[in-house]
Amino acid sequence: MAHTDTPYQAARPLRREGVRALVFLRVMVVEEVGNAVSSSAGPGFVAVDSGGSGLRVVVGAVGRGPLARGASGEPVRTGARGIDPGHLMEQLVPMARGLAAEAGIGRLDTAAVGAAGLASLGDALRAELPGALTRELGVRRVALAADAVTAYVGALGSRPGAVIAAGTGLIAVGTDLTGWRRADGWGHLLGDCGGGAWIGRAGLEAALRAHDGRDGGSSRLLECAEEMFGPAAALPGHLYPRTDRPAVLASFAPRVAECAADDAVAADILRAAARHMVDSAAAVCPETGPGSGAGAGSGSVEPLVALTGGLFNMGDPLLVPLGEELAKRLPRARRVTAEGNPLHGAVRIATDLATGSFTLPSDEKMLCVTSPAGGGGIAAPDVGT
Repeated sequence: MAHTDTPYQAARPLRREGVRALVFLRVMVVEEVGNAVSSSAGPGFVAVDSGGSGLRVVVGAVGRGPLARGASGEPVRTGARGIDPGHLMEQLVPMARGLAAEAGIGRLDTAAVGAAGLASLGDALRAELPGALTRELGVRRVALAADAVTAYVGALGSRPGAVIAAGTGLIAVGTDLTGWRRADGWGHLLGDCGGGAWIGRAGLEAALRAHDGRDGGSSRLLECAEEMFGPAAALPGHLYPRTDRPAVLASFAPRVAECAADDAVAADILRAAARHMVDSAAAVCPETGPGSGAGAGSGSVEPLVALTGGLFNMGDPLLVPLGEELAKRLPRARRVTAEGNPLHGAVRIATDLATGSFTLPSDEKMLCVTSPAGGGGIAAPDVGT
């Protein structure tokens, strides 16, 4: 309220002296208020979620949380060197500068970047991004994480357990807070079992079985497929040349869910998807958290399981069989609602790093924390030692 009162108290004696003096004083006061906001914000952070739909960026400050948000609609390119750090920076730098100005933050000290494909395509990003962020934005500490890790942190924070992240693809990530484990996430040709593309492909296979008169077909799914894609016999020609085949396949998954209530084939597809999801979750879920084992007594921590990703918006046709499979396969785990999304996870990592409370385990491919060249490396704490 003090900043609100100041302009009016100072302006009263100047009303008789003309508009110019009043405007000049108001400009001075606004500048002073802006400077006070910038200085009170202190060093800020930038959190990034880089995925198939582009960049989502948050700028904030410790103690004040996220203050400004932005997004680009262009995914970061990949090439012979993997994820292109130059293309990421081309998009991120002007956005981060603009958001910092909007938030009244003069310096960005910390960055957390979650990137799809980091584990397998991130060598150039790990080698070049920390230094580039320091040169362009003044960042001193950088966390680079696979998007599966930011999804985990967004969902569960720094608690032991497992997260199933399901959209077009599917991956499960787990930690006992001494290390990370992942299962699946191998793409629609080799894995992503139970994900949107997998469900959609299974539904279209059932449609073509019905078209041919083979066992295992569904006339209801055939009808849906022809409504979406045209004559069934033309489906291979429509699908195979596409460079976005996973997304096209996944677009049919909601139709499978729509049919599940009165179509046994569709219901069986979703039941199989649930089993695949739980296979991956069981592979990564710790038995218990830190404090378990001999002599731990009541100090043991039950692992948590959370679901994140757009595929779960299909609702009960998928969630009911998934809940049943989780109860059978992971009876000691407690299912909880995801607290946030991958961008929320990147914000959490940035905030913890900025406050010195970062405790997540490091991993060469999935989560590393560095300072720029010449500033000394900062390894993520190994809480297992």
